[in-house]
Amino acid sequence: MTVTVETGALDKLQKVLGIFDENLNTIARELGLMTRVEGTMVVFEGEETNAAVGAEVVRSLLATAEAGEEIDRTRLLYCIELAREGHASDIEGIMHDVVAVTARGKPVKCKTVGQKEYVGAVRSHTVTFGVGPAGTGKTYLAVCLAVAAYKGKEVEKIILTRPAVEAGEKLGFLPGDLQTKVDPYLRPLYDALQEMFGFETYQKLMEKGAIEVAPLAYMRGRTLSDAFVILDEAQNATREQMKMFLTRLGEGSKMVVTGDLTQTDLPEGKTSGLRHAVKVLEDVEDIAVCRLSEKDVVRHPLVSRIVRAYERDENKHKKGERK
Repeated sequence: MTVTVETGALDKLQKVLGIFDENLNTIARELGLMTRVEGTMVVFEGEETNAAVGAEVVRSLLATAEAGEEIDRTRLLYCIELAREGHASDIEGIMHDVVAVTARGKPVKCKTVGQKEYVGAVRSHTVTFGVGPAGTGKTYLAVCLAVAAYKGKEVEKIILTRPAVEAGEKLGFLPGDLQTKVDPYLRPLYDALQEMFGFETYQKLMEKGAIEVAPLAYMRGRTLSDAFVILDEAQNATREQMKMFLTRLGEGSKMVVTGDLTQTDLPEGKTSGLRHAVKVLEDVEDIAVCRLSEKDVVRHPLVSRIVRAYERDENKHKKGERK
């Protein structure tokens, strides 16, 4: 079967094709199609269903290009996957929602359906759990939403925290005072804040206390009011720590809890507070639980394959334990 897609202009066609037709060749390879270009049209030849999917992918790429978004390999493969599932039209909806704007004026947008649902949940709930593998943008999007809320005067303060749990190293053997020792754990949060505010503004906000970045233990005994609070790497919080953190919630505040349940660094025998909280609180009003998957990984495509391989291995071990 032959399916034709009209791109409308040579500049649009070039963006869809990619350098040396790399995008078009990837679509053809992934879907087992023959392709050619006629004027401003892309022509697919092959099995009927796959040819139709190829056409949907090109339409999604056109929408991506028109929105001013870069078409990289990760986005292309995601478009193909969505089109295979019959959800190619979701791409357009994803790109029209600006989460925040960086200090350099670059709009931050969701890149996957899962990310869009996560952002929507944070906006509409007081407490949101974002659970998923590395590279799904859980922390970065949460920081972007916090910055947007602060700039919109919805909150007076941004508080970011992490459990200071060692992943193979002992804090006591690291040089410096406590703040110096925990800084490496909080570095991803600093980086995201600096990108959103710019270094100078970030420094001023830190100095006046409008931004606070601290270990989870520092939250004990406090009431966090009029603040956007993010608990990152929450899989490393114990059940007691998680309960302590969640009960710090004060008036006018919003909380986002992020973590990856496959990367827990707690001592053997300790239950992850994130795992327990998701199970206990999932049906509580005004609390949302968003589960991101390898489909939402927006880093190098290899990261998705690594995540899937580890998930298969974990499932294999679980089945072996049951026998």
